[in-house]
Amino acid sequence: MKPAAPRPVDAAGLVLLRGDRHDPEVLLGRRHARAGFLPDIYVFPGGRVEAEDAVGGPLPLAPGVAAGLAWASRRPAEAFVRAAFRETEEESGLSLPAEALPRIDYVCRAITPTRSHRRFNTRFLLADGALCRGRLTGNGELEDLGWHRVSAVGPLKLVDVTSFVLEEAVRRWRRGAAPGAEPAPRLSYAGYAVRIFRRP
Repeated sequence: MKPAAPRPVDAAGLVLLRGDRHDPEVLLGRRHARAGFLPDIYVFPGGRVEAEDAVGGPLPLAPGVAAGLAWASRRPAEAFVRAAFRETEEESGLSLPAEALPRIDYVCRAITPTRSHRRFNTRFLLADGALCRGRLTGNGELEDLGWHRVSAVGPLKLVDVTSFVLEEAVRRWRRGAAPGAEPAPRLSYAGYAVRIFRRP
């Protein structure tokens, strides 16, 4: 009998773009070769949502963003935002001020394939990297951490999820879309085929 696929763990990632509307820079880092999940792959900062991330009052999120993050989840929307901020600061040394919160957008939800030995149900957020404070240091989880022109990420090793999320984030960035104005799509898999669901 085939063993059941592991249940996806809630996670959050943060796409930081800055600079030019047409060709912004994006913050990416490479997971080290010994990583148990996606070794040697460039990713956005992020990680699993912890119980502590749900502690605290409401955050001044755009209504559409808050509703989207809370949809199909038992966790409050704020838990995903706090997790993304916490993981970004741990992995990159950069933090965002409170005034960045109303401008955060929710750009994608991605669920790892059932064939993966580690599965995540990740909400990806978008924020303006120009608002970041601190300097790039991090805890060593991400190597070769830095800002890359979107037009120059082609040679980097990205998985399909990262490529899709980046395209979605850049599209919204170029349009100057208001946070929450457009529902976040969901990316999942049917076997090896990628499935994109967009809420009307």
